[in-house]
Amino acid sequence: NVQPPEKPLQAEEWNRLRESFRSPEVFEEVMFNSMVRCNSPIDVAKSLLTHLAKSHGDIAYSLLVKYLALCVQQGQTSEIRDVYDIMKVRFKIIESGAYNLLIRGLSNSDQWRMALTLLEEVKKIMIPSRTNYESCIKAASRHQELNLAFELYHEMLTKDLVPTFDVLQALFDFSRGMKDAELQKELFGILLYLRENQIYPHKTFMWSIKLWFESIPGGNWRGHLTNIKDSGQCPVCKHQLEDSNLTEEEYSNLRERIIRDVIHGTDTFRKTSPQEFEAFQTFVENRLPFDIVIDGLNVSHMKPKKMHCENLFDAVNHLAKNNARLLVLGRKHMLSNSSNWKREVMKEMQNKADFFFAENISEDDAFLLYATLRSGKHCKFVTRDFLRDHKACLSDSRTRHLFRKWQRGHQIAISSSVDRKRLNFLPPFRYDCVVQTTGDTWHIPYKDTFDEKYSYEVPRKWLCIQQK
Repeated sequence: NVQPPEKPLQAEEWNRLRESFRSPEVFEEVMFNSMVRCNSPIDVAKSLLTHLAKSHGDIAYSLLVKYLALCVQQGQTSEIRDVYDIMKVRFKIIESGAYNLLIRGLSNSDQWRMALTLLEEVKKIMIPSRTNYESCIKAASRHQELNLAFELYHEMLTKDLVPTFDVLQALFDFSRGMKDAELQKELFGILLYLRENQIYPHKTFMWSIKLWFESIPGGNWRGHLTNIKDSGQCPVCKHQLEDSNLTEEEYSNLRERIIRDVIHGTDTFRKTSPQEFEAFQTFVENRLPFDIVIDGLNVSHMKPKKMHCENLFDAVNHLAKNNARLLVLGRKHMLSNSSNWKREVMKEMQNKADFFFAENISEDDAFLLYATLRSGKHCKFVTRDFLRDHKACLSDSRTRHLFRKWQRGHQIAISSSVDRKRLNFLPPFRYDCVVQTTGDTWHIPYKDTFDEKYSYEVPRKWLCIQQK
């Protein structure tokens, strides 16, 4: 660790410092890292660059990038431009890290249009990163060029880049108070994107949505925070939310597609053998239908301080009430009578549920989906996984939407109680927990905390917006 000087140094002073450094060959790298960390004055960093240029005749690419990072950190626009000019002349290729810095630095300045030029440059050699697009989208929004911002947003989506909450929120924030039908359509489009992808905004993003609705001139929108009743009725506008149930036709279409594309598709047998899966199918067909299918390994890791078999035992005991027929997907190692898997506990569980023990390397999701879908519309499943991979195997958005809706209506969420002494099971809602609209009402489920991770745990809080 090296402390950067507080003022610019002469050549001989830099040389002295370098010689006293334990590993002189990495002195400049370490010094620049330190300057970025300590946010050193730009002229101190510049004096080191000048010294290097004079003594070596040039400056290494990696050091220029570190200097660039310092300039971006401090919003030194003219320096950022100078570094870019040097890089363009000196290096055939500028890699993505430097482009990220250049675009970020320029988009936050009055020369933000130059960031757009750089974005075009990046496109010629690679797919721009999410950060590249988002820096430009925010810059365009900030300068009220919202058509341009949305053009870039759509381009970003076509490249399969997932926007962050940050950029979506910016689009709502900068559109506040504008009366523009096209713009309104675009922002409704973002809400439908949240619906389509089962994304739940966090509280601050939700407030931005609420404030935007209420700021539309002559729109007469009013937003209220609420909790939906178990019946699915909104206490504010008395509107009944969409049911989480699929129709018979939707269910059978989904079942066929999942069994064809996901289970017999290419991904299942990477981690399990066709023979094992066939044995499982026979096992299931002879015992249908089940009421609840449990991902045993997943549930057994719920409370780390407890024996794995005890966690699973608690879950089976709880779910076996009301004579529910349970299928537990296990692994062969659970039968080994080890410190985590006690034989007598396993025996007792097997009196209350059917168990299928797969090889120790099998992938559970395909087994879980198959058994649940073959059991019929009433069957629920328990896992803490989000089953995100399988969504990717479903090629069209309609089936993906049905899969997510089925999942929301059938996945029993499981969590530890606050004192971590017992497991809580949250049955699926009867209403569908996604953004929904009737035209003159919008209902938006939101999370209390900021969480970029997508999770299957559905929020309990809602924003109801209605047009009076």
